[in-house]
Amino acid sequence: MAKLDVKYIEKFVQSADKGIADDQYRAGLCYSTGDGVQQDLITAHKWFNLAAMNGVDEARESRAEISMDMSSQEIAKAQRLAREWVTGR
Repeated sequence: MAKLDVKYIEKFVQSADKGIADDQYRAGLCYSTGDGVQQDLITAHKWFNLAAMNGVDEARESRAEISMDMSSQEIAKAQRLAREWVTGR
């Protein structure tokens, strides 16, 4: 699989931060696989959680999948980050 362009990733991470659900899902995918960014399951979980709350069904599946590779403390941190993102808007 080809690596995604870093500038492209920056654009949709910015869009994800503006609340665009599909880009929140894409950000989760990048962070979960380390494609164009350093792999970070906590950040991936946060983006998948936000995308799922915004109606992206695939995000629910991806969040559940990566949760199997995370500790309960990591999941709790990811959930806290998602809550902070929501309340900080």
